[in-house]
Amino acid sequence: MAALDGLPPLRDVIQRHGLDAKKALGQNFLLDLNLTQKIARTAGPLEDVTVIEVGPGPGGLTRAILALGARKVVAIERDPRCLPALAEIGAHYPGRLDVVEGDALKVDFESLANGPVRIIANLPYNVGTQLLVNWLLPERWPPFWQSMTLMFQREVGLRIVASADDDHYGRLGVLCGWRTKARLAFDVPPQAFTPPPKVTSTVVHLEPIDKPIPCAVSALEKVTHAAFGQRRKMLRQSLKPLGGETLLGKAGIDPQRRAETLTVEEFCRLANCL
Repeated sequence: MAALDGLPPLRDVIQRHGLDAKKALGQNFLLDLNLTQKIARTAGPLEDVTVIEVGPGPGGLTRAILALGARKVVAIERDPRCLPALAEIGAHYPGRLDVVEGDALKVDFESLANGPVRIIANLPYNVGTQLLVNWLLPERWPPFWQSMTLMFQREVGLRIVASADDDHYGRLGVLCGWRTKARLAFDVPPQAFTPPPKVTSTVVHLEPIDKPIPCAVSALEKVTHAAFGQRRKMLRQSLKPLGGETLLGKAGIDPQRRAETLTVEEFCRLANCL
């Protein structure tokens, strides 16, 4: 990669700028440039695309995305220590990298979209799931993004792609299954990062379903929250605050079933009967 883009090795960049990864910011820097290219390639063709990246850190993945031809990268970085390293990448790719300093949970991502958008990110562990849910649940659908290629702890990745009767199935699996086609792309071992996390990571690729089952976002959130909040109980008990057996009867669902046995379609039916 150093030969490919003419920029210095990432270890040198980190050392020169004093960028020790901060646990409080959920940082684990990905230094293996073969892996950053593999992540960027998983997103599909990047020419004529704006890529939104969250938590670029010293810019390993940013460099891979730009080297593979992205028209523009908009990188959201909360850590001001990383800005000089990102500025060097911006100077190397004039006009193609915009860095937004700030908290990704407070950013209006739709306002950053200009033409086709793909989201590619090694998400900070402490905000990754919340960001995914935010991107999954806009009122307007299809969303502003064409695809999301995101890195999570493997445990979270398994929850994203899980379906009914899977041990990892829960609220996240329902929301992702409702609006996207999600697949696990590949695992990333701890030693690829600095510092190495205690767990294996995984890259997940999600594409929006053009016409998901019609259903109000707020109602589906309520139903899944209640059902999986007491997942070991029968639905007649866990859904009591929302109408219990009456609601289940309207939706034609056996009140003795448990949350993890319901399909996405059945959760939508419940939401539509609320």
